Amino acid sequence: MAESQQTYVKDFMTVRTARIRHNSNIQHAAEIVALSGVSDLMVVDDSDNFRGVLSEGDILRTALPDIDEILEEGGSLDDAFEIFVRKGHELSDLPIAPLIIEEPIKVAPNDHVAKAATVLLDKQIRLLPVVDSNGKLVGTVSRADVCRAIVGTL
Repeated sequence: MAESQQTYVKDFMTVRTARIRHNSNIQHAAEIVALSGVSDLMVVDDSDNFRGVLSEGDILRTALPDIDEILEEGGSLDDAFEIFVRKGHELSDLPIAPLIIEEPIKVAPNDHVAKAATVLLDKQIRLLPVVDSNGKLVGTVSRADVCRAIVGTL
């Protein structure tokens, strides 16, 4: 029988993650999302303690108008987009704090990669924060990272 190979999250996680400070504003968050291309920002405090996750969807929903309502009132998609942009400008200086998911599912560096894979698939999540026992964000693990782990064990 072949010896079982232990594969841990720390062996496949992404260390360079898109982070944002907990006291940032919505404009800064939108800029990081746009520049990094990620869908989830890891939120940390000034000491890099993990505080939560901010999703691009939550940022967009904050400014998105009710398109169906605009269309029902005779408006167009162009009208809806103009409202979306205007509302985005109006909200840009607001803090991200109300949008932060403060108790997200997370994994530890020494968790088995199979645990991360199960959570990612069962909960339909694309990215998990990796937080050490001191509460520090040390990376993220994605579905792609798990695929890389599987390929490396074949």
